[in-house]
Amino acid sequence: MGDGKINHDKLCSVADAISQFVGDGASIVLGAALENAIPFAATHELIRQGRRDLNLIAPISDISTDMLIGAGCVAEVTGAWVGNVSGGMGHNYRRAAEGGQPHPIKIHDYSNFTIGMAFFAGAYGLPYIPVKSILGSDIIKSNPRIRLAENPFTEEPDPVALIPALKPDIAFLVVQRADRFGNSHIWGSTGLTQEASIAAEKIIVLADEIVEPEVIASDPSRVLIPGFGVNAVCHVPAACHPAPLIGRWKRDNAFFHDYHKETRDPESFDRWCDEWVRDLPDHEAYRTKLGGQLEELRILGDAPSAPANYATE
Repeated sequence: MGDGKINHDKLCSVADAISQFVGDGASIVLGAALENAIPFAATHELIRQGRRDLNLIAPISDISTDMLIGAGCVAEVTGAWVGNVSGGMGHNYRRAAEGGQPHPIKIHDYSNFTIGMAFFAGAYGLPYIPVKSILGSDIIKSNPRIRLAENPFTEEPDPVALIPALKPDIAFLVVQRADRFGNSHIWGSTGLTQEASIAAEKIIVLADEIVEPEVIASDPSRVLIPGFGVNAVCHVPAACHPAPLIGRWKRDNAFFHDYHKETRDPESFDRWCDEWVRDLPDHEAYRTKLGGQLEELRILGDAPSAPANYATE
């Protein structure tokens, strides 16, 4: 995890971070915080840079994975669900899974709980974790990586499912604020952010705001991943759009609905992808294109938590 460097300036653009750290065939965590804080800015840049044969890993990636499948970037999907929370199944995901368009994809089937346990095993250096929650489900039949065994601590038959560890190459994280060294604060729903990040070989942080190190140091309990575990920090306001980010951005439901309507066939997806991703140079241009639509999603209210006292004397 990370480059192990402390107080080393890691600020760079998303384009530079992906160019340096993400190669074809990489396994990538895209959205470890469930419906919150999905790194769409990274998704767009992966498409612009034409990455291929990616393995996308997420409990819920919403339309992020669907976009990458439609753009021909994906060989494998490891997750519990791919689609559009606002609309249903992702059209590109369905076309790839059922008809091999634009490329066949291999699906590694998990439940939300078992993919969390797989990240947990990867984070703590365990080869696998036994669970019982999927006994009797078809996930055991559809995912040959998961094996059945007997609990060795009982004399009576007691089956368990063995979930092998997941250790992704890259984890992209969207956070509310970070310093230039990679120390960051994230609050609200964090889902599997910490487990997935520790399990990953490299971490790229997309920060809504860059702050001085003293701001991060003022509340160390809010740091899920310390800076030495991070490889790159990118200042990208609204990197999660159209997904929400607690205290910063509301969910853009209209955008999700429009995506679902406008990507029903491969040709219309390509037109959508050209307009919103390929023909834009970067996320700043994407935000400019959104214009007032994005500003309406900015959270203006305040609901701060009570201060915590870290005094030692």
